[in-house]
Amino acid sequence: MKVTDHIKNAKGKTLFSFEVIPPMKGSNIQDLYDNIDPLMEFNPPFIDVTTSREEYIYINKGNGLFDKRITRMRPGTVGICASIMHKYQVDAIPHLLCGGFTKEETEYVLVDCHYLGIDNVMALRGDSMKDEPYFRPVNGGNAYASDLVAQIADLNEGKYLHDNFEVAHHSDFCIGVAGYPEKHMEAPSLITDLRRLKEKVDAGADYVVTQMFFDNNKYFEFVDKARAAGIDVPIIPGIKPIAVKRHLQLLPQVFKIDLPQDLIEAVESCKDNKAVRQVGIEFAIQQSKELKEAGVPVLHYYSMGKSDNVQAIASQLF
Repeated sequence: MKVTDHIKNAKGKTLFSFEVIPPMKGSNIQDLYDNIDPLMEFNPPFIDVTTSREEYIYINKGNGLFDKRITRMRPGTVGICASIMHKYQVDAIPHLLCGGFTKEETEYVLVDCHYLGIDNVMALRGDSMKDEPYFRPVNGGNAYASDLVAQIADLNEGKYLHDNFEVAHHSDFCIGVAGYPEKHMEAPSLITDLRRLKEKVDAGADYVVTQMFFDNNKYFEFVDKARAAGIDVPIIPGIKPIAVKRHLQLLPQVFKIDLPQDLIEAVESCKDNKAVRQVGIEFAIQQSKELKEAGVPVLHYYSMGKSDNVQAIASQLF
C-alpha cells in the first residue's frame, strides 16, 4: 500500500514508522531483525531501508603498496525490503540515490522493486564522496533529486529510458522525498531550499520526510512556509533521539542543525552515555507528544541500527 494511502486510511490518527540501515557486508540479517522485532508492537505501516553510496577502500598488496578500490559496505537494500515485507507483512521503502548510480542502474532497481510488489520509494540525491568537496553525479546519472523523481514518475507512466514501445502494464510508485526544516546545508537560504522542494513535488513527489530536528517550532514554521509555497503533500517529521555525548558535536557538524540549549545542558551534565541515552529518550518523548498533539500524519524515527531507545519512546505514545 502507498504511504499516502496509509495516511489517508488513518483518518487523522498519527502513525508510527522508522528507518533502518542494511547490515555491513558479511553480517547476518538476523541482527537487523533483532532490532526490528521490538518495534513491531507499535504497528508500523511501513519501514524505510537506507541505501549507501559507494566508497573507497584501500587494500594492502603486501609490498608496501595499496590498491584503491570502490565498494559498497552496506549493499542489499532491495533484498532487505523484500525480506521485511515477507517476514513482517508491512510495506518496506527502499531509498534510491542519485549519487553512485546511472539512470540505467536506477531503472533496473525500479523494475526489481516493481516485480517485488514494492509500492513506495524514497528519492534522494545523496551525499558527495568523502574525498569530494561537492556532490558530483556519475557519468549518466541523475544530478538532482528532482531528476530522480522525474525518472520514477516517467516509469509510472510506462516511459523507459531508451525504449519507445508502449507498455500495457507499468509501475505506480508512491514517491517520497526529503525536506529540511533548517534548510539543506548547501542551500543559500530556506526560501531557495523550499523552491527546490517544490520542484521535487512538481516532478511527482507524493510526500516529504524531514531531516531530523530538535526544535518543533522549526518544523511547524517549515510546514507553514511549504504550504505558502504551494507544497500540499504530507510532510512527515523525522526524529532522532540523542544517544551519545558526541552527538552534540557530530549532528550539527554533519547535518548543519541546531540543538536546543536545554538539551545541550542536560547532555553535558550526564556522567556517561547511559545517562545521555535516557536524556535523549525523555526529550524525544516530549518532542513527539507535541508533534502528535499537533496532528502530524506520521512520527518517523531514525533508529539507525539500535531500537531500544525508539521502543522506549514509542511505548509512551502508541
